Amino acid sequence: MKIRHRMISKLIDVMGRIYVILDSRLPPETGPILGAKIDADFEAMTRRELCAYIEKKFRMEKDAFWNLQSTQKIRLCCQKVRELSGPSKMDMGY
Repeated sequence: MKIRHRMISKLIDVMGRIYVILDSRLPPETGPILGAKIDADFEAMTRRELCAYIEKKFRMEKDAFWNLQSTQKIRLCCQKVRELSGPSKMDMGY
């Protein structure tokens, strides 16, 4: 990786950590997200608890999801949604 890419990556990492620190000092936002109702238990969870939930449900190592950069988390979730919303076994004739 070029030095420029490493510097940008490190800066993104530092900015992400600052974001997490600042975000933890705010009360959680509640209510629907883009029209989707969010269950109360998810609304009450911290950022770390939400990541731990994902790690547990997808059998990831501790802090594996937590340590991903934001875009990596979004990309992974998009892939999981694609996999989970594929044709069911019933649709495939099983």
